[in-house]
Amino acid sequence: MDKILHDLGELLLKAVPTLLLVGLLYFYLKRMFFRPLERLLAKRQEATEGTRQLAEETFAQASAKAAQYQEAIRAARAGIYREQEHSRRQWQQEHAAAVQEARRNAEGIIQEADRRLQSELAEAKRTLQQQADGLATQLAERVLARRAG
Repeated sequence: MDKILHDLGELLLKAVPTLLLVGLLYFYLKRMFFRPLERLLAKRQEATEGTRQLAEETFAQASAKAAQYQEAIRAARAGIYREQEHSRRQWQQEHAAAVQEARRNAEGIIQEADRRLQSELAEAKRTLQQQADGLATQLAERVLARRAG
């Protein structure tokens, strides 16, 4: 058993420089390779996170702008509809006024025609009365002339 322990001790003694070299290699790689790599990855993570946050903020701003534009479009459409309705009502009022004016004009024309007709009727009655009186006188003269003669 002594020989095994002695061999094991020699093996360990021979392994110490390798162990020291592996330890030195570990610290060297950690300091020269892994730390810069970790810093690089951290910077990359920060840049990625910053870009993602910037993209989210930009998307939120774009969404807000789109909502504002939609609201502006709705307001403009509502304004156009109000203006169209106002124009339609104004046109209806103008149309109604024109129809009313045409009716008044037509009533005036009818009244004027009625006055002329009444005037012509009265003139025709007077003319007929005068002619009837003249014919009656002529008829009476002829009848009297026949009886007398």
